[in-house]
Amino acid sequence: MSPVQRLSVTGFATLLLIALMMGANHVAARLAFNHGVNVITAVSVRSGVTALVVLLILWHQRVAWQLGPRHRRYLPLIGVLIAVQSVCLYSSVARLPVALALLVFNTYPIATAMWARVLYGHRPERFVVMVMPVMMVGLALALDVMGATSGLGAAAHWGQIGLGVLFALGASTTFGLAMVLTQYEAGDLDGRLRTFTTMAQVAIWASLASLTGGGWQLPVDAAGWLGLGLLTFFYGTAFTLMFTVLPRLGVVGNSAIMNVEPVFALVLAWAFLNQAIAPVQLLGAAIVVGTVMALGLRKRS
Repeated sequence: MSPVQRLSVTGFATLLLIALMMGANHVAARLAFNHGVNVITAVSVRSGVTALVVLLILWHQRVAWQLGPRHRRYLPLIGVLIAVQSVCLYSSVARLPVALALLVFNTYPIATAMWARVLYGHRPERFVVMVMPVMMVGLALALDVMGATSGLGAAAHWGQIGLGVLFALGASTTFGLAMVLTQYEAGDLDGRLRTFTTMAQVAIWASLASLTGGGWQLPVDAAGWLGLGLLTFFYGTAFTLMFTVLPRLGVVGNSAIMNVEPVFALVLAWAFLNQAIAPVQLLGAAIVVGTVMALGLRKRS
C-alpha cells in the first residue's frame, strides 16, 4: 500500500472551495427553479457548458483520446446513470430544502457498497457496515421522519417531503452504481476524458428528454437568469478545478473533505433562500456529514 500523501494547505483550501461551489450550485439551482426554470433545462445547460469547458481542456493539454473496448461498452451506461442522477438530484432540490436534499443524496456510500457487493462480489468493510446504522439515524433526525418538528404529524409531513426524498434516494442509488462501474470498468481512463464523455452524454440525454417533456423552460425574470448562470458557473468551475488543479496538487478528487458540501449549502440556503431547519435536524445533518467523512477518511487495507 502506497503511503498517504499529506494534504497541503493549498490542496485543503481547494477541496473546500470545490465543496463550497458545489453547494452554491444547488442553491443557485433552487433559485432558478423558483423563477421559471425546469429541471431538464438546468441539467442540459449545466452539463453542456461543462462538457465544452472540459473539451477545451482536453484540446489545450493534448490529451490522447484512447478508448478501449471496455470503455466503449460501459461509458454510455455510466452517462445514462449520471443523467438520471442529475435529474433526480435537481428534482429533489426543487422540492426539499437544499441541505436536506444533499444529505439524503450523501448516503451514496451505502449504495456504492451495495452495488459493489451485488455486481462484483466485493464484501463491504466492517467499518462501512458499522457506520451505516449511524448514518440512518442521522438521516432520520435530519428529515424529521415523525413530523414532530414540523408539527404536521408523520403523514402530512411525508406528504410534503416524500417525493423529494424519493428523488434524492434515486440520485444516491444511481450515483452509487455509476461510481462502482467507473471504478471497475473505466477507472484506468483519463479523468478529463471520462468527465467530458459523461457530461456530453448527460447534456444530450437531457436535451432529448426535453423534446418529450414540453421543452426547455427558461427563466421568467432576472433572478431566474442569475440562478441559471450561477449554477452553470459554479458547477463547471468546480469540475474544472477537480480535474485540472487537484491532480497537480496530489489530491484525490473525491476526497472526504468535499462531503462538507451540505454544510455550505445549509448556510447559503439560509442566507439567500431563507431556508432553515430545526436544531434536531441540524444534529442529524452533523451525524450524516460526520459518518460520510469518516468513511472517506478511513484507512483502506
